[in-house]
Amino acid sequence: MAAKKKILFSAAEVLPFAATGGLGEVAGSLPEALSATGKFDVRVVTPLYGEIESYWREKMTFLGSTAVELAWRRIYCGLFSLEKNGVTYYFIDNEYYFKRSSGLYGYFDDGERYAFFCKAVLECLPLMDFMPDIIHAHDWQSALLPIYLSYRYDYPQIRTVFTIHNVEYQGKYDLSILGDVFALPPEAASVVEYDGCINLMKGALECSDVISTVSATYVQELRTPEYGQGLHPIIERNSRKLIGILNGIDVVGYDPSQDDLIFEKFSAKEFDKKAINKKELQKLAGLPVEPNVPVMAVISRLAGHKGVELICQAAEELLQGDVQIIILGKGEVRYEDWLRSLQEKYPTKMSAMITYNKDLSRKVYAGADILLMPSKSEPCGLSQMSACRYGTVPIVRATGGLKDSIRDNAQPDGIGFVFEEYSAGGLLGAAYRAIDLYKDKQAWKALCIRAMEEDFSWDRSAGVYAEMYENISASY
Repeated sequence: MAAKKKILFSAAEVLPFAATGGLGEVAGSLPEALSATGKFDVRVVTPLYGEIESYWREKMTFLGSTAVELAWRRIYCGLFSLEKNGVTYYFIDNEYYFKRSSGLYGYFDDGERYAFFCKAVLECLPLMDFMPDIIHAHDWQSALLPIYLSYRYDYPQIRTVFTIHNVEYQGKYDLSILGDVFALPPEAASVVEYDGCINLMKGALECSDVISTVSATYVQELRTPEYGQGLHPIIERNSRKLIGILNGIDVVGYDPSQDDLIFEKFSAKEFDKKAINKKELQKLAGLPVEPNVPVMAVISRLAGHKGVELICQAAEELLQGDVQIIILGKGEVRYEDWLRSLQEKYPTKMSAMITYNKDLSRKVYAGADILLMPSKSEPCGLSQMSACRYGTVPIVRATGGLKDSIRDNAQPDGIGFVFEEYSAGGLLGAAYRAIDLYKDKQAWKALCIRAMEEDFSWDRSAGVYAEMYENISASY
């Protein structure tokens, strides 16, 4: 039997330990799906954040410590590990960098924190007793790994994959701190420099062997000025290294027949029980219990690229008709205020829950009829897949992973409604198509069940990643 390929994932967040969004879900699910194929020894390394719960800390084993040299600093680094579902997880320990008061990111020294993390990953390989064939680095926080391997470490046998989850966050810093903070030699300046500053993502794109991202459509979008956030020339120059692989979701975690967080468990075979969830959601949202009125939901960060402006504009017209709208999310103050004002204007039709609560999001997924997701850009998107699992039909704009995951109802195997133009009119057109179909209870139920039965598991995506890893190994 051939030896298993050894893959080390590096990610700044990993579910269920500490996460803020899609990156954490990918880093927590994909390695376990890859391990289940039997072809790979997959391990994951991430910071030991202060907010990681004692439940997980008690399961960790201390493997040892070392000193990491970062420019003029000599810094303590501890290494802990635990095993879960066939995957070994490593945790880089340094309380100065990772035991912070609130949240994972957004600190003045994030560049230094993740430079330490990347150097620590490579310094800790002996403590891990694990020499990977491939290091798979995710987003700008791990971008220094392929750069350090090119300029600071002699591991010619290690291949690198760099995944762009969101090109908006690139790790930009002043060139003057190239050596002092990032411990890079002067000859690395030309690789990391872009538009007059250090750009860590640009450096990773240049230094990695393969560049992946989270949907096939997003690969093409990244090569354009509209979506590339200034990096499109670099991405185009490295296009031979590009591959797009659509994310999956945790179909066990998002299973209405097993979900203890919803009001009433149900399945495609017991779809009528979804009505109980709708009734209880309407009560929870302070809306009249009206079983024949479609409930449209938004579960989103309230930010411009999520299409919230379109939602606000379209809601004014939709609320003139026989619909209810429930918004769950936090974000930009202007959008929060706009949505609150709509709730005040239409108190029996509109509920603005300006918060983010994972338990509550499950109840919204289970009780709503329609999910609105008109993003301006969406590398992959997970909410549209999660909604399908609960028989909540997504309305999406044809961008990124939304285009790749949702087929329009006009197709025989459609599972949602898709519109092209980024405008309130485009969203309204799709919404009215959905409302018209909703009136045909039999056709609507058939659509909901098709959505529930769609395969969004990681098994599909893991197969494509496995092929990518095999191709990397065969090329060297």
